[in-house]
Amino acid sequence: MLNKNVKSIILAAGKGTRMKSDMPKVLHTIFNKPLLGYVIEAVNNTDLVSENFVIVGHEAEKVEKFVNDNYSNAKCILQSPQLGTGDAVNKAAPFINGFDGYVIVVCGDTPLITAETLKNFVEFHDNNEADLTVMSAIFDNPKNYGRIIRDKNNRFVAIVEEKDASPEQKAVKEINAGIYCISWKSVHEAFNNLQNNNAQCEYYLTDIVKWSVEHNLKVQSYILDNKDEIFGINSKVQLAQATKILNKKSLIRLMEEGVQIVDPDSTYISPETTIGADTLILPNVYITGRNTIGTHCKIGPFSHIRDGAVIGNNVRIGNFVEIKKSTIKDNTNVSHLSYVGDSELGSKVNIGAGTITANYNPISKVKSKTIIKDGANTGSNSVLVAPVTINEMASVAAGSVITKDVEAYSLAVSRSPLKIIPEWVKRKIEQLSGGIK
Repeated sequence: MLNKNVKSIILAAGKGTRMKSDMPKVLHTIFNKPLLGYVIEAVNNTDLVSENFVIVGHEAEKVEKFVNDNYSNAKCILQSPQLGTGDAVNKAAPFINGFDGYVIVVCGDTPLITAETLKNFVEFHDNNEADLTVMSAIFDNPKNYGRIIRDKNNRFVAIVEEKDASPEQKAVKEINAGIYCISWKSVHEAFNNLQNNNAQCEYYLTDIVKWSVEHNLKVQSYILDNKDEIFGINSKVQLAQATKILNKKSLIRLMEEGVQIVDPDSTYISPETTIGADTLILPNVYITGRNTIGTHCKIGPFSHIRDGAVIGNNVRIGNFVEIKKSTIKDNTNVSHLSYVGDSELGSKVNIGAGTITANYNPISKVKSKTIIKDGANTGSNSVLVAPVTINEMASVAAGSVITKDVEAYSLAVSRSPLKIIPEWVKRKIEQLSGGIK
């Protein structure tokens, strides 16, 4: 049990020049979730933090909209102009004036950080009765990271950015991970004393270490075991690398839980997706968002399952099938080349190849629901125009366009009668050849 209340400050003001994009860096996505979302959720999932302050700057309106639309315990604070990380944290100071608790500072572009690590970090700070704790890591090649500098007694005394470091300091392998736990009542005054006499003329957050040491406060470092967790995203290359790291972790977890993944190298599954044991995932399956898939299912190959799918047991999702925001009950088959969106499918339903639930009206911008009840089936190349219900044991003939509800045990047919014109091809060939056979 912690002795103090905890708040967070999440740094999300930077432009991310190396991303080469009009989009703010923290809104770039992995599995359709923005990088900032991973960080906020990691902080929230510690179950320690009561309030988050997100420092915004570049394209602030877009970042703020994402935060406000998705997180009720987060408040955005504008930093303009962007004068460094120390200045960014100081922007939150008026909102936590007089706060006698812990403030954790996290970067909004580190999507691999976990709630478990953050929780352990804060508990380490609390157990050691520290005034300031900096998360660190040991790197064989510490290029581009700030270095943890210690005195001859191994006491942590400063963090030096690489661009300001001497050759001796650059040889240090312990680096600053960019995550801090601050006993706010003890350290907050440091932010009023930051200087910008450095190569970038910025106010560095790292300088609070030196200030704390000079004021005889207790400064600690928490050495991180898994260095992947502090992997920061500064380019599209690093975004792809982080995606692979996160995906590999997700796939290993699923396989250890009994899921069979035929080709992990071509399979992508979001960490929020849960899958039951003995489900078979075939190559080139792509699953994003938060989904639940039961046991003994067969998914793919080349299937795409999007956010909000709840799939029961013994369900077959064929190749080149897309599922989005739909519930599919046990023992149902969705055959190849089909799209099922905003739908409820009962048990023992059979969806024929090429079936489409037409759920979106581009004029009204409204998405409507398709309901297919137990035992019903659709023939190949059917189009079900929502809102529509196919009742129990009903059948839709191949090639039909269904715009009305279909009663139980009924057959729905919506297509022109077949017309065969004898020798039509033969006459066309003769016409094209000028009558010469």
